[in-house]
Amino acid sequence: RCNVAGSIMYKKAIVDGNYEKALGIARKQVEQGADVLDINMDDGLIDGVSAMTKFVNLLISEPDVSKVPFMIDSSKFHVVEAGLKCAQGKCIVNSISLKEGEEAFKHHASICKYHGASVVVMAFDEEGQAATFEDKVRICQRAFRILVEEVGFAPYDVIFDPNILTVGTGLAEHNNYAVDFIRATREIKRVCPGCKISGGVSNIAFSFRGNEAVRRCFHSAFLYHACKAGMDMGIVNAAQVKADAYDKLDKELLGYVEDVLLNKCDNATERMLEYAATLEPKCKPTAVVKKGAGTGVSEKKASGASWRDEPTEK
Repeated sequence: RCNVAGSIMYKKAIVDGNYEKALGIARKQVEQGADVLDINMDDGLIDGVSAMTKFVNLLISEPDVSKVPFMIDSSKFHVVEAGLKCAQGKCIVNSISLKEGEEAFKHHASICKYHGASVVVMAFDEEGQAATFEDKVRICQRAFRILVEEVGFAPYDVIFDPNILTVGTGLAEHNNYAVDFIRATREIKRVCPGCKISGGVSNIAFSFRGNEAVRRCFHSAFLYHACKAGMDMGIVNAAQVKADAYDKLDKELLGYVEDVLLNKCDNATERMLEYAATLEPKCKPTAVVKKGAGTGVSEKKASGASWRDEPTEK
């Protein structure tokens, strides 16, 4: 993803006007296996239209980058439209919703269709964000009918984002968020035949930012269960997803993670937090290291510093 909200390095490059550095970040994303390049310029320090236009024009001149589809991502539709006017081939717009009512929704959808783009549709309506299974299905079914029957979208150009929300927050009402997303994915695919399902996977583990092994294990376990239910795509770190394959995850860590993710018991979050506190925060979910256990790196540093303790003659 080339998203100013998700990457400090990318944001700095755009704010500084260093578009070559930003292009390098995009190229690396594609080299690491990204199937779609998410481009977002939503920041108070950035002129969204100008930055989106300049960067997309730069990307389309690079064959190594433009070989993947672009996801034109903004909460401001005029910024989305600026990106669509520059991009070649078929883009994905992220996103439109029913938040402002049906007329605005149909207007934005018609512009996307004119440019030949697929659309990500957020599970929002006039009443707000869908958090429960029932609301996710209801809003997506309503949006699908409008897009296919009234605007004329092909079902396969409709990509629903039924809202991946954070679990493990300590609030009981959040405990079933992952289960609701997984159940809703299965039902939306049934009642909206031909549609796709996507989501921002990093949202699921915001509670565990700073603990690399736990956070990445949540991402991989969630993807495993959601994809089995019919999820087609997600905004992820492509390199990490490939490295953290479900069958390679540490089994003890995975047990704690899935207790939270699948809401298996009332004290799952407390147990997860206690276990997470025993882990080295920068270890990997496929090679868990307990605090105090020592790593090859620290041992090497220790042995490298041992010359200070030797006699002067040596």
